[in-house]
Amino acid sequence: MTDFLFYSIICISAIGAGFINAIAGGGTLITYPVLVALGIPPVFANVTNTIALCPGYIGGTIAQRNDLKGQKKRMVQMIPFAVAGGITGGLLLLFSDEKIFTQLVPYLIFLASFLLMFQDRLKNALKKRDSEEKISSEKFVLKAILIFFATVYGGYFGAGLGVILLAVLALIIEDKLIRLNALKQTLSLSANVAAALFFLFSDKVIWPVVLVMALAAYLGGYMGSKLAGHVNPAIFKWSVVSIGFVIGFIFLLKQYS
Repeated sequence: MTDFLFYSIICISAIGAGFINAIAGGGTLITYPVLVALGIPPVFANVTNTIALCPGYIGGTIAQRNDLKGQKKRMVQMIPFAVAGGITGGLLLLFSDEKIFTQLVPYLIFLASFLLMFQDRLKNALKKRDSEEKISSEKFVLKAILIFFATVYGGYFGAGLGVILLAVLALIIEDKLIRLNALKQTLSLSANVAAALFFLFSDKVIWPVVLVMALAAYLGGYMGSKLAGHVNPAIFKWSVVSIGFVIGFIFLLKQYS
């Protein structure tokens, strides 16, 4: 395969991931399998993918900054645990046996696909619990533990992290869904940037791929945000879910072939 074709495929997949993330979510289920299919080892692909997609999290957080007003105390409490979780997940990825990660990949993809599948049900359930500013009486330690373990998963693999965090926040905080979603975006950003900064010092980053993916994902995200009101998010969501299950089964079959 020529370099031109190699990077063209990566560029197209990243544009698609950015577009899908802006409309429905689940873009990692597109880019990660493409990187592996192109011959990039699984851990290298995951590390490279995490760094390359960070700009998308930054853009999403900026876009929802108005819904973060009045949540400074929550962010001060939770961001340190999200950062710690992201770094811990990154440590597990880099210092565990690559064979273990490879064996877990199909199940992580299935998990992300299931989370995306039930995303709307979760949001509908949360809407019923909307309240103005009523903070739950859950203990601080429980909040810390749940946020930490959710973001450990984010640092280790990442796909579906937003859905996991939204579910966790719904358990420990009662507030409007739009505000929980903004807080979720901030915690996702914190965990992913923490993992990405940690990955920068590893030897598993493929920088030319990062550059191409980051620019392409930004372009896809911009296009998706402009067209979000004119397309049906459900079509993209179910397409990604279907692709996720197919890819998960392919990875699973490879282990037993």
